[in-house]
Amino acid sequence: MKNEIIIKNTHRGLRYEDGRLVEILDAGRYEIRPEKSFFGLIRRPKVEIVVVDMRERDLTIKGQEILTADKVAIRVSIIVQFRVIDPQAAIHEVENYADRLYSDVQLAARRSLASMTLEEILTNRNRLSEDILADVKEAAGGYGVSILRADVKDLIFPGNLQEIMNRVLAAERMSEAQLVEARTKAEVQKINAQMLAEIGRTETAQKLEAERQSAVVKTEIERREAETRAEIERLKKEAELRSLEELAVATDSLARNPALLRLRELDALQELAKNANARIYIGFDKHSRGEAGE
Repeated sequence: MKNEIIIKNTHRGLRYEDGRLVEILDAGRYEIRPEKSFFGLIRRPKVEIVVVDMRERDLTIKGQEILTADKVAIRVSIIVQFRVIDPQAAIHEVENYADRLYSDVQLAARRSLASMTLEEILTNRNRLSEDILADVKEAAGGYGVSILRADVKDLIFPGNLQEIMNRVLAAERMSEAQLVEARTKAEVQKINAQMLAEIGRTETAQKLEAERQSAVVKTEIERREAETRAEIERLKKEAELRSLEELAVATDSLARNPALLRLRELDALQELAKNANARIYIGFDKHSRGEAGE
């Protein structure tokens, strides 16, 4: 009668014939024939298949009481994540790879934690993982196991130390809260100072802009006033020039026509005669006075 065995994708099988490993089996269905034929005439090898789980698994190292570097006794639980990467080595090299891994990690954790102070354990748990990986990784690889990570799961302190730690943690939380409050106030003050400075810069910029615009307007007014004065001066000079030209023309005309000059004198006398306060002095030359004496 035939026996069947099914190996899942998550496992591998080691096939032994008469106690000797002959094959590592992948996922699938496999038949195991009996040692003897139906009539008992043919003897076949005795077949045995050992199935090895290849999935990632957790291993918890519970309640390890360890004395730290500063002589504080603590109980530590460690969780290790691992997987089998070589099923043949995992079965052949050690009696039980899970038990062996437990022991190796336990000893590595003791060595690491014993070299650390309590403060270092509390503030730098990553160091434990790094120490365990560095200490056990190579040895575990020798029996077909890969360690993915190792972390502190629980820390248990003595009763009086636990109370002290609780007080320290409460004080730290209070200090952190006060620090956050102080930082918040400082940030608010900083923001207010920035806002006031920005307002001051804006007002200064507006004032400077107003002064600049006022200077521009003043310059424009002065320019226009200068242009106006120059235009007035030009017009005055043009009027004076025309007046001189007209006077020169009149003088020339009077010089050529003495009667016109006499006519102008009569016009002037006529205008003066209209004023009762006006006095007219008429001079006579010497020749005229001599004739009057004779």
